[in-house]
Amino acid sequence: MNSFISHAKDLLDDDNDRKDEQQYPDPGSNKTGGGFSSFLGDLDFNEAKEEADKNAGSSGDKHFFGSILHAVSQKKLSHDDDIDEEDAINKHKKTYDDDDDDADENSLGTAAAMQALKLFNKGESTSSNSQSAYLGLAMSEASKLFDDKSSKDKVSSGTSKDAVVQKATEVAMKMYFKSQGEQQGGLMGLASKFVK
Repeated sequence: MNSFISHAKDLLDDDNDRKDEQQYPDPGSNKTGGGFSSFLGDLDFNEAKEEADKNAGSSGDKHFFGSILHAVSQKKLSHDDDIDEEDAINKHKKTYDDDDDDADENSLGTAAAMQALKLFNKGESTSSNSQSAYLGLAMSEASKLFDDKSSKDKVSSGTSKDAVVQKATEVAMKMYFKSQGEQQGGLMGLASKFVK
């Protein structure tokens, strides 16, 4: 847990060019026992935020992505929460290929996590930590996807950017768990299975 707390505290550090206008409690102080704690314990929050910030362009910054990581770290989610593979593939196709015109947080977040897996498989990340790289890509893809769909009025009413990016982060973590549990070559093996 010490490693988790150490990483979580990185979330609370202000970026050099930003004064902290919002404080988040230390995720480690809430001993929720959530299934994501082992994932987050090995995750470099700074690397994930840097990866997301680098790829998001104007769609998000490190402070925004840090707040998403904090929110997800507080949720009680389990390694046993499986991914519906066919559903995830269909959501990706509907969102990116068929241009769904009434997308919600579930479809956008899941589709973005799938797109991030595709990009990760192509080597489009700079982090040496696979968890950090994939999570950063998932957050940035979700952020860009929401902005794109929203600008075209193709997002369902009540769907927020925060919810979409958080959903993508959760799905990405579940995909990582799946890639480790099935011993199929890690994320690269999972990508080859999901993304043709």
